[in-house]
Amino acid sequence: MIDVGRDAKVKALIGGSVAGVIGVMTLYWAATGQVTGGADGAPAGVVFGLIFLAIGLLPIAAWRRLSRPRRLVFDGFGVRWDDPRGKPWAVAWGELSDLGFRARHPDMEHLWEFHTVKNGYRLPLGSNPKYIPVIEQAMRQFRPAAYLGVRDEGLIVGLV
Repeated sequence: MIDVGRDAKVKALIGGSVAGVIGVMTLYWAATGQVTGGADGAPAGVVFGLIFLAIGLLPIAAWRRLSRPRRLVFDGFGVRWDDPRGKPWAVAWGELSDLGFRARHPDMEHLWEFHTVKNGYRLPLGSNPKYIPVIEQAMRQFRPAAYLGVRDEGLIVGLV
């Protein structure tokens, strides 16, 4: 089981806190005249500070959505996405290679050709590399014939 909801909350709180602190500090500097740039510096500092403060407040505004439980579960039945207030789905192991899969799973349509995938599904789990060994171990245990291994697609999200 992978608890995606918990990791999303932590990342949102950290990112929001950093952005909020930058916003408050910038507003303080603009209010006390510590911003360079002459007469144009203070208004620009206020705008910049308000933007970062708003970004910092986003996790609070979206807390109900962020804090909902979301888990990817691998078990003897198959794979399922537990998301009671979102878009849950479940797929039996035997269905993974069946023809007509897409027609039988309209609940997964939002994952079809998501991002850069062509003629397939993508379930975004974030950038946490700790998920990879868990998924790999579950696939090798429950459905080794359907597992093609880890594939590096060269996708990098975030700051490098």
